[in-house]
Amino acid sequence: MLFGLIPSPQPMRPESRVYDLKTRLDWGEPALTIVDLRSRDLFNESHVTGAISVPMAEAVSRMLTTLEFERDIYLYAGTDEEAAAIAQQLQAAGYQRVSVLRGGVAAWKAAGFPIETTHAIAR
Repeated sequence: MLFGLIPSPQPMRPESRVYDLKTRLDWGEPALTIVDLRSRDLFNESHVTGAISVPMAEAVSRMLTTLEFERDIYLYAGTDEEAAAIAQQLQAAGYQRVSVLRGGVAAWKAAGFPIETTHAIAR
């Protein structure tokens, strides 16, 4: 059985490694949102498969109107510090399940995980 080969995901933490998120995605846990806080141009060049683009300047206001407070949210930006600043703002607004994806899309690519572009899926 395939599920016996995939390790169960780690509990969500304030910071996550790309391997933690990938394990969770492979496990089939859809109740999460991956948010790319970089510019739309950088998002269009490449992003973590399944991520949505929410530029930093609009992040908190847009998420307050679209994501429920119980949602698991994984954030990445140009730097981990930028993502952590938005994570703190979201937590102050009432979101309790927010995690910074350490290394962002660069770490995701370095691990060999699939990325998306506006043109096609790349590996």
